[in-house]
Parts: sequence; C-alpha cells; structure tokens
Amino acid sequence: MTNKLMPGEKVPELKVNILNGEDWKLSEDAFTNMKLIVFYRGLHCPLCKAYVGELDKKINEFAQLDIDIVAISGDSEEKAKLTKAKWNLQEIKIGYNHSVESMAKWGLYISEGAFPSEPSLFNEPGIFLIKSDKTLFFAGVNNAPFARPPLDDLISGIKYITTNDYPVRGTVEMSKYNMVEELITNT
Repeated sequence: MTNKLMPGEKVPELKVNILNGEDWKLSEDAFTNMKLIVFYRGLHCPLCKAYVGELDKKINEFAQLDIDIVAISGDSEEKAKLTKAKWNLQEIKIGYNHSVESMAKWGLYISEGAFPSEPSLFNEPGIFLIKSDKTLFFAGVNNAPFARPPLDDLISGIKYITTNDYPVRGTVEMSKYNMVEELITNT
C-alpha cells in the first residue's frame, strides 16, 4: 500500500546511499531554501536518462535559487555508477538502494519488471519540492515514465513562489468534510 503525502506536512524520513560513498539523510541535510528530490525508475529507463540528464545540465540554475537536488532510484551501487557514466552525469547527486518500503512511504507507484532489462520491482517517477522545515511544498507522482514536470516550468514556478510568498496548495483533506457539497457551498 502506498501513502499519499499531504502538502504542508512533514515528509517521511529518507535515507539512501549516494555515489560519493556516504549515506544521505533528509533529516540531517541542512538547506536554506528547498530540496528537490527526484525519484527515477533506474538505469533501464531511457526517459529517465533524458530527464535526469536535463536536470544535471540545469543544476546551476537550481543552485542560483538555493535549491539542492538529489536523484534517487532503487538501483544497486553498480547500476548507479553505470547510470552516472552512461548518462554522462556531472553534477547531480545520485542516490541508490532506495528500498521498496521507502518508495511506498513516499507515495510512489511501484511496478514489477515487465521486460528483461527491468528490475523485478522499481518505483515510477516522482518529484518532490521540500521546504527547509522538511514539509512538502510540491509533489508530482507518475504511474508511468512519461509526462513529468518540464524543468523550465519548475524553475519559473520556484522563482515565483519564492519571490511572492506563494502559499502551499492542495492542503484540503476531503475526509474533514461530511460532503463535497459542504465545501462547495461554503466557498
């Protein structure tokens, strides 16, 4: 069972290995503005190669906005190293060995491998913008590899929200209302 993360609320702990030989923990990672966590399917995914590759090329644009980025998959260390080399990634932090349990806590869709090149289980794409207080500002979760947020749109959106004190959206939990009509009537 997967979890639906609510904007404005604390995100689950996240701990992964990264290719510099260290463990990376969200709770211990200090950042002043926001963290962009990109969950990608793994080395087997050509659409991930394009998306993470573009992200790697735009890392300085995100850094100018004080946004730190990590790209994470369930791949092994060996596959993560191959990913970095084959995809010619230069700047982005690559996390690996992301557990299926953590994938579910983050609300990611999980797929079974359907082709010989795919792992037996892997997460589908997800992108999360986390504020410095470890609360969720934005989430984009896919059940297939296509239709991810365009990075230029994401950059311009981050510029807008940070300069205009834009509020977190999508925070209404419908379970708090007896009926949908009640919400509509009161607006």
